[in-house]
Amino acid sequence: MRETFNTLNGRLNMQSPPMLLWQKAKKYGIWNPSDIDFSQDAKDYQQLTENEQEFFQQLLAQFQAGEEAVTLDLLPLIMTVAKEGRLEEEIFLTSFLWEEAKHVDGFNRIITEVVTNAGDLNRFITPSYKKVFYELLPNALNALTLDGSPVNQARASVTYNMIIEGVLAETGYYMFYKVLDEHRIMQGIREFVGKLKQDESRHIAYGIFLISRLVAENGDEVWEAVESQMNTVIQPAMGQITEAYARFGDNTPFGLDLNDASNYAMDQFQKRWARIQRARTQSIEEIYKIAEVAV
Repeated sequence: MRETFNTLNGRLNMQSPPMLLWQKAKKYGIWNPSDIDFSQDAKDYQQLTENEQEFFQQLLAQFQAGEEAVTLDLLPLIMTVAKEGRLEEEIFLTSFLWEEAKHVDGFNRIITEVVTNAGDLNRFITPSYKKVFYELLPNALNALTLDGSPVNQARASVTYNMIIEGVLAETGYYMFYKVLDEHRIMQGIREFVGKLKQDESRHIAYGIFLISRLVAENGDEVWEAVESQMNTVIQPAMGQITEAYARFGDNTPFGLDLNDASNYAMDQFQKRWARIQRARTQSIEEIYKIAEVAV
């Protein structure tokens, strides 16, 4: 039985990293995928070669499935944070889930209105993709329903925020920008991806804060879980990128290059890894202060 409410005993900490992210979510997250005009994008798509269309379909399919997966799998983390009474974090995570749902909505519009000849997009789901999104992600998040320990929270956030959002999604945005900007096509989708990236930057910032907090509060046990999960998930994540290019052999369209994409992905990984490594030597007060500046 509940005995009281947090905000009756004290006020929300408006300067905490989650609440600063909440302020940004209220300001920058209020956008509607239905307001974006994709009519010219549909015309641009029809001008692509068959090979270019196939690559574009693959990129969209893997984003669409990924956004659906993270929308479906986020709830256990929200529930775990709520059970711990971390109201500020729960408040921010409500925007997190809403934004992921909007991304599903937006990619669905693109596939329905722009890529009208795609057929069954399941053909673009590779073995490594299945490993990440069909197994590692749901297993890490669903584990929280039985055991919401700091170790399991860290594993969940590493999988969700650090690898799926911080490596795979960031690399996907990079590929979108190279295609859309360099070829000056599909500016509706370019606008959509820009909004999506802005949302995801807040999610990644929260993940870095959460993992850093967990490491600072719990020490080596959590750090070992972070390190182990990073090593577990990064391998199939990088494999997914390789498999996406392998489909096209030596005929990858738009001038894209596997080594360029792989190097970009590893650079994103190293940046996230360096950020959370610092938490091993920082106090919880320092974690909050650094996160406040970063946000």
